[in-house]
Amino acid sequence: MAWLLRLFGRKKRRLVLGIYGAPNVGKTTLANRIAKDCGVEPKGIVSEIPHETRIVEKVEELSLNVDGKVLQMTVLDMPGLATKINYRDFLNYGLSEEEAVKRAKEAIKGIIEAVKWLDNVNAAIAVIDSTKVPYDQVNIMLIGNLEAKGIPVIIAANKIDLPEARPHLIKEVFPNHEVIPISALTGQNMDKLYEALVKIA
Repeated sequence: MAWLLRLFGRKKRRLVLGIYGAPNVGKTTLANRIAKDCGVEPKGIVSEIPHETRIVEKVEELSLNVDGKVLQMTVLDMPGLATKINYRDFLNYGLSEEEAVKRAKEAIKGIIEAVKWLDNVNAAIAVIDSTKVPYDQVNIMLIGNLEAKGIPVIIAANKIDLPEARPHLIKEVFPNHEVIPISALTGQNMDKLYEALVKIA
Protein backbone atom coordinates (compact mmCIF):
# COMPACT_ATOMS: atom_id res chain seq x y z
CA MET A 1 0.00 0.00 0.00
CA ALA A 2 2.82 2.41 0.86
CA TRP A 3 4.42 2.00 -2.59
CA LEU A 4 1.04 2.71 -4.22
CA LEU A 5 0.78 5.96 -2.27
CA ARG A 6 4.29 6.90 -3.35
CA LEU A 7 3.50 6.03 -6.97
CA PHE A 8 0.22 7.88 -7.27
CA GLY A 9 0.64 10.42 -4.52
CA ARG A 10 -1.80 11.36 -1.80
CA LYS A 11 -5.25 12.15 -3.12
CA LYS A 12 -6.03 15.80 -2.55
CA ARG A 13 -9.14 16.52 -0.51
CA ARG A 14 -11.71 19.16 -1.34
CA LEU A 15 -11.15 22.09 0.97
CA VAL A 16 -14.12 23.36 2.90
CA LEU A 17 -12.54 26.76 3.33
CA GLY A 18 -13.86 29.21 5.90
CA ILE A 19 -12.92 32.86 5.38
CA TYR A 20 -12.91 34.43 8.84
CA GLY A 21 -12.09 37.82 10.30
CA ALA A 22 -13.45 41.02 11.81
CA PRO A 23 -15.98 43.16 9.89
CA ASN A 24 -14.66 45.14 6.93
CA VAL A 25 -11.29 43.41 6.67
CA GLY A 26 -12.06 42.26 3.11
CA LYS A 27 -13.52 38.76 3.58
CA THR A 28 -16.22 39.16 0.94
CA THR A 29 -13.81 40.88 -1.46
CA LEU A 30 -11.49 37.88 -1.03
CA ALA A 31 -14.33 35.35 -1.51
CA ASN A 32 -15.38 37.20 -4.66
CA ARG A 33 -11.78 37.24 -5.93
CA ILE A 34 -11.42 33.47 -5.41
CA ALA A 35 -14.74 32.83 -7.17
CA LYS A 36 -13.73 35.05 -10.09
CA ASP A 37 -10.33 33.37 -10.40
CA CYS A 38 -12.17 30.03 -10.57
CA GLY A 39 -14.38 31.34 -13.39
CA VAL A 40 -17.48 31.70 -11.20
CA GLU A 41 -19.57 34.85 -10.96
CA PRO A 42 -18.96 36.54 -7.58
CA LYS A 43 -22.11 37.00 -5.52
CA GLY A 44 -20.98 38.61 -2.27
CA ILE A 45 -22.07 42.18 -1.59
CA VAL A 46 -19.31 44.52 -0.44
CA SER A 47 -20.24 47.53 1.69
CA GLU A 48 -18.52 50.03 3.96
CA ILE A 49 -21.26 49.37 6.53
CA PRO A 50 -20.05 46.78 9.06
CA HIS A 51 -21.74 43.37 9.10
CA GLU A 52 -22.98 43.52 5.52
CA THR A 53 -22.52 39.73 5.45
CA ARG A 54 -24.78 38.40 8.19
CA ILE A 55 -25.27 34.83 6.97
CA VAL A 56 -22.70 32.33 5.73
CA GLU A 57 -22.35 32.77 1.96
CA LYS A 58 -21.37 29.46 0.35
CA VAL A 59 -19.74 29.04 -3.09
CA GLU A 60 -19.42 25.36 -3.99
CA GLU A 61 -17.64 23.28 -6.63
CA LEU A 62 -14.75 25.71 -7.17
CA SER A 63 -11.71 24.41 -8.99
CA LEU A 64 -8.43 26.12 -9.83
CA ASN A 65 -5.24 24.94 -11.52
CA VAL A 66 -2.26 25.99 -9.40
CA ASP A 67 1.05 25.14 -11.08
CA GLY A 68 -0.37 21.95 -12.54
CA LYS A 69 -2.15 20.93 -9.34
CA VAL A 70 -5.93 21.11 -9.08
CA LEU A 71 -7.23 22.96 -6.05
CA GLN A 72 -10.84 22.04 -5.28
CA MET A 73 -12.77 24.15 -2.80
CA THR A 74 -16.05 25.06 -1.23
CA VAL A 75 -15.59 28.64 -0.03
CA LEU A 76 -17.55 29.96 2.95
CA ASP A 77 -17.65 33.74 3.36
CA MET A 78 -18.31 34.10 7.07
CA PRO A 79 -20.07 36.96 8.85
CA GLY A 80 -17.65 39.34 10.54
CA LEU A 81 -16.58 38.40 14.06
CA ALA A 82 -16.88 40.94 16.86
CA THR A 83 -16.69 40.88 20.65
CA LYS A 84 -19.54 43.38 21.00
CA ILE A 85 -22.20 44.89 18.76
CA ASN A 86 -24.02 48.13 19.51
CA TYR A 87 -26.87 49.10 17.21
CA ARG A 88 -25.97 52.77 17.70
CA ASP A 89 -22.78 52.22 15.70
CA PHE A 90 -24.89 51.62 12.60
CA LEU A 91 -26.63 54.99 12.95
CA ASN A 92 -23.37 56.63 11.82
CA TYR A 93 -23.89 55.05 8.39
CA GLY A 94 -27.29 56.62 7.81
CA LEU A 95 -29.43 53.69 8.95
CA SER A 96 -32.64 54.44 10.80
CA GLU A 97 -32.89 53.26 14.40
CA GLU A 98 -35.20 50.42 13.33
CA GLU A 99 -32.76 49.33 10.60
CA ALA A 100 -29.82 49.59 12.98
CA VAL A 101 -31.48 47.41 15.64
CA LYS A 102 -32.44 44.84 12.99
CA ARG A 103 -28.90 44.73 11.60
CA ALA A 104 -27.39 44.38 15.08
CA LYS A 105 -29.64 41.40 15.87
CA GLU A 106 -28.81 39.77 12.52
CA ALA A 107 -25.09 40.43 13.06
CA ILE A 108 -25.17 38.63 16.43
CA LYS A 109 -26.91 35.63 14.83
CA GLY A 110 -24.29 35.70 12.05
CA ILE A 111 -21.41 35.58 14.53
CA ILE A 112 -22.96 32.58 16.29
CA GLU A 113 -23.42 30.83 12.92
CA ALA A 114 -19.82 31.56 11.89
CA VAL A 115 -18.49 30.07 15.13
CA LYS A 116 -20.67 26.96 14.69
CA TRP A 117 -19.21 26.45 11.21
CA LEU A 118 -15.80 25.87 12.80
CA ASP A 119 -16.99 22.28 13.25
CA ASN A 120 -17.49 21.87 9.49
CA VAL A 121 -14.50 23.56 7.86
CA ASN A 122 -11.23 21.70 7.23
CA ALA A 123 -9.17 24.80 6.44
CA ALA A 124 -9.41 28.51 7.12
CA ILE A 125 -8.14 31.86 5.94
CA ALA A 126 -7.97 34.42 8.72
CA VAL A 127 -8.20 37.82 7.04
CA ILE A 128 -6.56 40.69 8.91
CA ASP A 129 -6.57 44.32 7.78
CA SER A 130 -2.88 45.20 7.41
CA THR A 131 -3.64 48.93 7.81
CA LYS A 132 -4.70 48.39 11.44
CA VAL A 133 -3.00 47.13 14.59
CA PRO A 134 -3.32 43.34 14.39
CA TYR A 135 -3.11 42.61 18.10
CA ASP A 136 -6.79 42.82 19.02
CA GLN A 137 -9.31 40.61 20.78
CA VAL A 138 -11.04 39.34 17.64
CA ASN A 139 -7.84 38.22 15.92
CA ILE A 140 -6.44 36.58 19.06
CA MET A 141 -9.76 34.79 19.70
CA LEU A 142 -10.05 33.63 16.08
CA ILE A 143 -6.51 32.25 15.77
CA GLY A 144 -6.79 30.64 19.21
CA ASN A 145 -10.04 28.85 18.29
CA LEU A 146 -8.60 27.59 15.00
CA GLU A 147 -5.50 26.30 16.80
CA ALA A 148 -7.60 24.60 19.50
CA LYS A 149 -9.66 22.76 16.86
CA GLY A 150 -6.58 21.79 14.83
CA ILE A 151 -7.84 23.58 11.72
CA PRO A 152 -5.04 24.53 9.29
CA VAL A 153 -5.04 28.31 8.94
CA ILE A 154 -3.38 30.79 6.62
CA ILE A 155 -3.35 34.42 7.67
CA ALA A 156 -4.08 36.81 4.80
CA ALA A 157 -2.65 40.25 5.58
CA ASN A 158 -5.08 42.13 3.36
CA LYS A 159 -5.19 45.64 1.85
CA ILE A 160 -1.49 45.87 0.97
CA ASP A 161 -2.53 48.09 -1.94
CA LEU A 162 -3.02 50.90 0.60
CA PRO A 163 -0.02 53.08 1.52
CA GLU A 164 -0.57 52.67 5.28
CA ALA A 165 -0.40 48.86 5.09
CA ARG A 166 2.03 47.21 7.54
CA PRO A 167 1.81 43.45 6.94
CA HIS A 168 5.11 42.91 8.78
CA LEU A 169 3.33 43.73 12.07
CA ILE A 170 0.95 40.81 11.50
CA LYS A 171 3.94 38.50 10.98
CA GLU A 172 5.41 39.75 14.25
CA VAL A 173 2.18 39.14 16.18
CA PHE A 174 1.60 35.66 14.70
CA PRO A 175 5.12 34.27 14.08
CA ASN A 176 3.98 30.63 14.23
CA HIS A 177 1.60 30.95 11.29
CA GLU A 178 2.02 31.49 7.58
CA VAL A 179 1.21 35.12 6.83
CA ILE A 180 0.69 36.09 3.21
CA PRO A 181 0.39 39.79 2.34
CA ILE A 182 -2.35 40.21 -0.28
CA SER A 183 -4.71 42.66 -1.86
CA ALA A 184 -8.04 40.92 -2.43
CA LEU A 185 -9.13 44.05 -4.30
CA THR A 186 -6.33 44.12 -6.88
CA GLY A 187 -5.39 40.42 -6.80
CA GLN A 188 -1.83 41.08 -5.68
CA ASN A 189 -0.12 37.94 -4.30
CA MET A 190 -3.21 35.77 -4.77
CA ASP A 191 -0.96 33.24 -6.51
CA LYS A 192 1.01 32.86 -3.25
CA LEU A 193 -2.23 32.34 -1.32
CA TYR A 194 -3.33 29.61 -3.72
CA GLU A 195 0.06 27.90 -3.47
CA ALA A 196 -0.31 27.85 0.32
CA LEU A 197 -3.81 26.38 0.04
CA VAL A 198 -2.56 23.60 -2.24
CA LYS A 199 -0.06 22.59 0.46
CA ILE A 200 -2.76 22.06 3.07
CA ALA A 201 -5.31 20.39 0.75
